[in-house]
Amino acid sequence: MEFIVPKFIDREPKIIGPFTFKQFLYLLIPAGICFFLYFFMAKKHFTLFILITVVLMGGAIAFAFVKIRGQSLPVFLKNFFTFSTASKTFIWRRKIAPPKFKKFQMVKEKAEIQTLKVTERSHLQKISVDIETRKK
Repeated sequence: MEFIVPKFIDREPKIIGPFTFKQFLYLLIPAGICFFLYFFMAKKHFTLFILITVVLMGGAIAFAFVKIRGQSLPVFLKNFFTFSTASKTFIWRRKIAPPKFKKFQMVKEKAEIQTLKVTERSHLQKISVDIETRKK
């Protein structure tokens, strides 16, 4: 049985027009904020509204489309802050210290010398010799 191997599995599918779902959300939320700011700020402080809109939409475009070394900007920033705030663990550090010597005291005891008992060949060895030397 043949299986179809999917290609381009590292790419996210384009769901809403030319954008992925994440890119669409990164652009939609600041656009919604700018839409509400237009009704609350645009008549009195138009230059401040334009400045806030440029900053918000610039950040949204950066979050949606900028990639640093193959990683999207939100993933890169998450990794950066995780690395910056996490504790650094050192596995090994060499300490220069003089060697420690332990003193052993020899205890003199009467040790009985046990002689080794030499046994004859094992039963398995006897059988193997018999099989090898058997005459027919």
